[in-house]
Amino acid sequence: MTTATLSTFERSLGRLDVESTRTSADELGETLASVTLDPVVGAPLPFENYSLPDWIRTDPTPAELEQAKTGVTAAEMAVADYGSVVIRATPDATEQVSLFPDVHVAVVRAADVVPGMPEAFERLAEWTAEGDSAIVATGPSATADMGALVKGAHGPKEVHVVVVE
Repeated sequence: MTTATLSTFERSLGRLDVESTRTSADELGETLASVTLDPVVGAPLPFENYSLPDWIRTDPTPAELEQAKTGVTAAEMAVADYGSVVIRATPDATEQVSLFPDVHVAVVRAADVVPGMPEAFERLAEWTAEGDSAIVATGPSATADMGALVKGAHGPKEVHVVVVE
C-alpha cells in the first residue's frame, strides 16, 4: 500500500458519502468510541497486536444484534479505486454484524488497501482456494427499485471506515 493508494481509497469513500478516519492501533478504542452509536456489537478482529475494546460485545445474541445501532467488523482488504471493503466470511457468520445495524464501521489495516480489482482478485483467489468467501461492500446499502433512492434497504444506512496505520 502506498500513500497514493490510501489517498485514492479515501477519495473513493468520499464519493460514496462514506466517512473515514485514520488512526493508530493504540488509539483504535478512542476512535471507535467517536464514530459509533450505542448499542454497539462487533466481530472479533483477526489482526495481530490489536483488538476491539471490551465495551464492544463480540458475541451478541440475535436480540442484541437486532437492537444494535452500530456493527463493527474487520475488513481484511479494501479496494482503493472503488472505496470497497471486503469482509471475509467466518464459520459463525460474524459478517452479519456488518448487515443488520444501521451503521457499519469497518476496520481495515492501511497495509490491506489494494489499488484496484486486479490486486483484489489475486487475494480473493487465495481465499476462495481455501474454501472461504467474502462480502464486497461498496458504500451504504441502497436501492432505487421503487423510484427514489432508499438507503438501508438491505444493509447499513451509513458506513464509516477506520484505517489503522
